[in-house]
Amino acid sequence: MNYSKLNVLLTEGACRQTLPMAKAFRELGCQVTTLNNGNLDVGNLSRYPSRKIVDCCSDHDSAGTREAIDQILKSEHYDLVVPMSDFTAGLLAREKDYFSRYAKIGVNDWAVFNQAFDKTNTMAVCMDKNISCPKTYLDVCSAVSLAEMRYPVVVKPTSACGSIGFNIAPNMEKLVEILGDADEALGPMLIQEYIPQKGKQFNAHLFLDNNHDIKMALVAEKCRWFPVDGGASTLCMTVVRPDIIEMCSRLLKELNWQGYCDVDLMVDPRDNIPKVIEVNARISANVKICYLAGMNVAQLILENTFGERVTEYTDYKEGIRLRYLHTDLIWFIKSKDRFRARPSWFSLKNTSDQIFSMKDPLPWFGFTAQAFKKYGKEMKKRERK
Repeated sequence: MNYSKLNVLLTEGACRQTLPMAKAFRELGCQVTTLNNGNLDVGNLSRYPSRKIVDCCSDHDSAGTREAIDQILKSEHYDLVVPMSDFTAGLLAREKDYFSRYAKIGVNDWAVFNQAFDKTNTMAVCMDKNISCPKTYLDVCSAVSLAEMRYPVVVKPTSACGSIGFNIAPNMEKLVEILGDADEALGPMLIQEYIPQKGKQFNAHLFLDNNHDIKMALVAEKCRWFPVDGGASTLCMTVVRPDIIEMCSRLLKELNWQGYCDVDLMVDPRDNIPKVIEVNARISANVKICYLAGMNVAQLILENTFGERVTEYTDYKEGIRLRYLHTDLIWFIKSKDRFRARPSWFSLKNTSDQIFSMKDPLPWFGFTAQAFKKYGKEMKKRERK
């Protein structure tokens, strides 16, 4: 297939994953447009997009974002729309039938998407199919239920990312307080058993074709994360873990998943078993590690979307590291293990940054400027109660 005739729209150019995805689609010959919410968005500063649009694209304005996407697709020709975040992925999944009149939409149907996006649904599938996960309380509606829980427990939104809204309740009184003070904007809350933060953590990146066959599977160990008591990766490294691949493959097939996603897992130090924490039902901020390890996610998306034979990746480079310097620096400041980290915080062996590239440097500076502007607000979102 001649990809040079394909026009691809990437929504939410503020997202870090926009950079490797735009680069990969362009290198395959596609014409790539990014929809950005501001001039400093990485998708607006990168050299790789063929065209950049600055319009409403923010989770603070769902109606405005929908209108912007609608007008773009009505007024211009696009073959494929690929969302970069939970927000636009959910927006497009809910109205996939409508937007599919104008272009292929790179998300699952809403019923499938929501099974993965909503952590309660994911945990219900895991427990029903005997896939290892934290014990999750699916029906908590009385003081008796709260009293019968084994504490400590974790309280977090059913559909948020990056540890936003994450809290630990050591007893029933604290749990009631957390639930009472929960930000309504975060939506329903999920209650799970607390897994001690002493075991390893992993991301599993997978791609399933339209027949639900695994075409790509890569595991990255989260070497460091922020906040330090549980959060998103600041440094990850590719490792070989066939047990994790088998577990995640089984889960995604149970969900009837198609396309790319990544699964977060944590090893429970009490039994040394990896347990599914959540499924990220969109392109991961860490997707760049797949490209560094030799797996082309953009190519898989195009092949699967347009009915070609989907390439199967059977192995990948081990020991490849991906760093998110902005939060890794905060980890260094906040962590008591700053000089005991393995790999060393100062080691650059096989290490690339999520954002910075000598061939495409401007996005790093724009992202840094945005990060300084919203630092206080983002840290407040991650404060523990």
